[in-house]
Amino acid sequence: MVIADTSVWIPFFNRPDSPEKTALDMLIDADEVGLVGVVLAELLQGCRTPTERTTLSESLLALRYYEVTQSTWLRTGDLSAHLLRKGVTLPLSDVLIAALAIEHECRVYSLDAHFKKITGVHLYVPASA
Repeated sequence: MVIADTSVWIPFFNRPDSPEKTALDMLIDADEVGLVGVVLAELLQGCRTPTERTTLSESLLALRYYEVTQSTWLRTGDLSAHLLRKGVTLPLSDVLIAALAIEHECRVYSLDAHFKKITGVHLYVPASA
């Protein structure tokens, strides 16, 4: 399974000829994409109309969903503390995505290079990349 970060969903929805669209289409067809709440919220905040919001949420809610639990928050805090001790500050939302990916043994598909800095995260790299 692959958790797709917001940075990948944006070109998926906005650029039909993007490599991200191609890669995510293949993952969706194979039922290999998971959704997390923070990504859903980030994408919904960018909707400009109620129709866009409805279309987006209906598309995304068809995906497998990974819920945040207390143990997820504990892992998120531990990961963030570990990074801070190394002098690395990352957005908490991305550390939360990383914690969910580790917890559910998923890879992360992101255009943000900072996921490489998080110990235990396995990245998804499309075959064409």
